[in-house]
Order: sequence, then structure tokens, then C-alpha cells
Amino acid sequence: QVQLVESGGGLVQAGGSLRLSCAASKRTFSAYVMGWFRQAPGKEREFVAAISGSGGTTDYADSVAGRFTISRDNARMTTILQMNSLKPEDTALYYCAAAPYVIITNRVSDYKYWGQGTQVTVSS
Repeated sequence: QVQLVESGGGLVQAGGSLRLSCAASKRTFSAYVMGWFRQAPGKEREFVAAISGSGGTTDYADSVAGRFTISRDNARMTTILQMNSLKPEDTALYYCAAAPYVIITNRVSDYKYWGQGTQVTVSS
């Protein structure tokens, strides 16, 4: 069982930045691919970014590539999503998730553990 707790969401103007953090409870944290997903009202949950257990491989949705950066600190069991140049369309509930795989994945169904989510609202 892996417990995940997100923090760092909030309200920001378009063009601004936010830094989301996800704290994990599992000591074998480095064995999990970590991902960030988001869900806007009336829409399906969508992939944002993922990072391999070692942190050496990352993947991003086309909509956030070049603006968002995912990173992890295995010693602190933490995953970070740095979000820059935010747009109103980035407004959503953001979830941190863990997948028990070696190979990085962007599929919602591959992620076994999920946090409760943190709200990000970008005003125009």
C-alpha cells in the first residue's frame, strides 16, 4: 500500500507558476513510476507527466511539454511538478499517482495508487 498526499495547488493568474508536491509513504518509493494526472469538470482524467523510478526518464503530455517539469527525490519520497506559463485551460484537479512498473507509462489504468488531488485554478 502506498499513500500519496498532494500539496501546492491554488489560484494563479495566467502566465504564473505553481509547484505541486506529492509525498509518498512507501519506503520502496524508487520502485514506482510516478505520474501526475488532471481532471477538469465534465472531462475525463488525463495524463500530464510521468517519471521513472530512477528519475532518468520523463514523459509529458503535448499540452504541457516545455512548460511543466516533473522531478523526484527518492530519499525524501517526494515527486514535484513545476508548472510555469500557466494557462486557463490548465485549470483542473491534479492527482499524483504511483505505478508498480519499471517502464514509464502514461495510462491511467496502469497506476495503482492515487492521492486525493489538489486544485489548480488559473484565471485569465
